[in-house]
Parts: sequence; structure tokens; C-alpha cells
Amino acid sequence: MKYYKLVRDRIPEIIESKGKACITETLPDDQYLEMIDKKLDEELAEYHADKNLEELADLIEVIYAAAKARGYTLEELESTRVKKAAERGAFDEKILLLEVIE
Repeated sequence: MKYYKLVRDRIPEIIESKGKACITETLPDDQYLEMIDKKLDEELAEYHADKNLEELADLIEVIYAAAKARGYTLEELESTRVKKAAERGAFDEKILLLEVIE
């Protein structure tokens, strides 16, 4: 079966442990950034389809990978999230904006 898909680091090892072979390559940075963005779309679609905790965890893993690939640390990502939550709020109050009147 042919794939052209970014996979987690241990997937080739898992495939081989099942007696199968796989062909892989290591992507250059520019292609990796493109594929990580596609992976974000894929994982988000899977979450939309299944709405379960495992898909949310997969989405977070890809978000972490995207942040690192773009040169951010996880600490920077988290501090930016916290700062935005402090300035603009989170989504705890379930507010739906219906209209703004000038």
C-alpha cells in the first residue's frame, strides 16, 4: 500500500515489528513544514469525525511539532496561550457573539 503521509517517529518500527517492510525518507525543513500543516488539517478532520480524547491528543502532538518546526519552544507556545487567555479570555463561558452594533 502506498502512502505519502507524515507519521509519528515510531511508526516505521511498529510496522517492521509486524513483519512488514516500509520505505521512508527524512524530509528537508521546507517540505516538513508543508507536511506538518497538512497533518494539522488531517488531525483536525479526524477530531471532527470522532470527537474523542485520542484525536484531541493527536492534534496537540501535531501542534507541538508545528511550533517546534517553526522555531518556537513549547514554553513560548504555552506562555503565548496564557497571555492571550489573560488578555482576551479563554472559552470557558461559552459566549456566542451574535452581532456588533455601531
